[in-house]
Amino acid sequence: MTLDIPYPTAREDIVLRELVERRAEEHPDRTFAVFEDGSAWSYGELRAKAVHVARGLAALGVRQGDHVVSWQPTGGDAILTFIATAYLGAVYVPFNTAYRGGLLEHVVWLSDARVAVIHSDLLDRLSEVNCHHLETVVAVGGAAHPVDGLTVLDSSALTPGAQPKSGDEAPQLTRRIEVWDTQCLIFTSGTTGPSKGVLSSGKQLSISAAVLYYWLGQSDRTLVNLPMFHISGTSLTTRAIQTAGSIAVVESFRTDEFWPLVRRLGVTYSLLMGSIATFLAKRQPDAEERDSPLKSILLAPLTAESIAFAKRIGVDWYTVFNMTEVSVPLISARNPEKVGSCGRLRRGAEVRIVDDNDCELPVGDVGELIIRDDEPWALNSGYHKNPEATAEALRNGWFHTGDAVSRDAAGDFFYVDRKKDAIRRRGENISSYEVEMEVSRHPAVQEAAAIAVPSDLGEDEVMVVVLTTVGQVLDPAELIEFLVPRMPHFMVPRYVRVIDELPRTPTMKVRKAALREEGVTNDTFDRESIGVKLRGHRFTKSAG
Repeated sequence: MTLDIPYPTAREDIVLRELVERRAEEHPDRTFAVFEDGSAWSYGELRAKAVHVARGLAALGVRQGDHVVSWQPTGGDAILTFIATAYLGAVYVPFNTAYRGGLLEHVVWLSDARVAVIHSDLLDRLSEVNCHHLETVVAVGGAAHPVDGLTVLDSSALTPGAQPKSGDEAPQLTRRIEVWDTQCLIFTSGTTGPSKGVLSSGKQLSISAAVLYYWLGQSDRTLVNLPMFHISGTSLTTRAIQTAGSIAVVESFRTDEFWPLVRRLGVTYSLLMGSIATFLAKRQPDAEERDSPLKSILLAPLTAESIAFAKRIGVDWYTVFNMTEVSVPLISARNPEKVGSCGRLRRGAEVRIVDDNDCELPVGDVGELIIRDDEPWALNSGYHKNPEATAEALRNGWFHTGDAVSRDAAGDFFYVDRKKDAIRRRGENISSYEVEMEVSRHPAVQEAAAIAVPSDLGEDEVMVVVLTTVGQVLDPAELIEFLVPRMPHFMVPRYVRVIDELPRTPTMKVRKAALREEGVTNDTFDRESIGVKLRGHRFTKSAG
């Protein structure tokens, strides 16, 4: 029942600086990265560029253990900032490029950074907030311009003097980098409150990367089109270095350009999280998607539609449960078929499904997933400057995920919902996730968010907020008819609201709290207000 997946435990296989040095020595001419503009870096060039940027950061006063902000889109500069920071034994603190206003001020305060590497297009946002400890900003990707209260330098500050050379000496360290040293401070989505800064050791990031993509090898080329301010971008880059493989770097996901990019850049693996798989699956099938170098994908959530999509394009697929705070306790074997599953337990991880008092529940029952690990430092090292949240999450010696899951007798785990997103209607507990999956099967629905709204009878009513597929028009009454034979009557939404854009967190999760706050708006369809009622699985409409 437990998957025996290897992961690094030796220091020389974990510390990123040492890994890059070894890859550059063993494979100096092997391709590490290819870019949209046709340029490429070898492992020798990666090492030379990263050392050059690390020396530039050191010249700005960055020392081992210091925090360095990276606020830039996915690309070569962001990757070099990540690797160069690791070379110094400093802490990489990436900001989402959507941050501004109060949220930006909050993460600047949390970062404890004096030095930041920022894309020039984002500089003006700093003038709108209190920059706290921040002193020096290096502008990349364009011209630098002044920001009151800060020293703003152009990109030459990171690459002083001559061009990078393979023989450049790496910056000296005050002590050797250890596996338990904090490597990253990555911010949570902030779906239920202000974003928290997750302290992740080098060991946690290394194990996460190795387990998340355990089947990838030296011949694979991974598509990095997800943010470097998220565990996805950092882990994809780390895994390529672990395997001496390569990455194809693209700033963001674009549905219409996905397959041409896969072909042109030679991509063999892609991470298709959340709505990304839905966008591709709802695209009209053509020969282009089957005639590509893509060999494998990671799907989460695992739906009937996403499995059918993987089979349609002829690739292997996997699924997973993970969070920024943990190191992939659940992962699947190749080509899982159980809809809704999120994998099986991996070697080294221990999980329980518990009630509100942390008492373990029987197989089949739904409860909160809690986690611990055999390896020290394999889980997060707490929430930075937030001891209360740290103590709450790590109570009783287990990390509490806040996710409701179940497990079957065969050892497969199934994601049910975020605990705070569950809906209670007529004495029944309803998974918003399951409602969303069924609603999204409608051909006119691109994405859906299910929320609870107050009921006149107590407890909740079910409401879905829907984003339609491009070029499609959705009739809410027809959607209800579509759903009736597909779900229990108590799950069928009473309210349907169609909107042009779903509110999102900086990591692109739907902000359900904002939707709940808006509630039933004037443009919301109410099936009961026009006489449409459900009796068991009978769909009726009263006269008048």
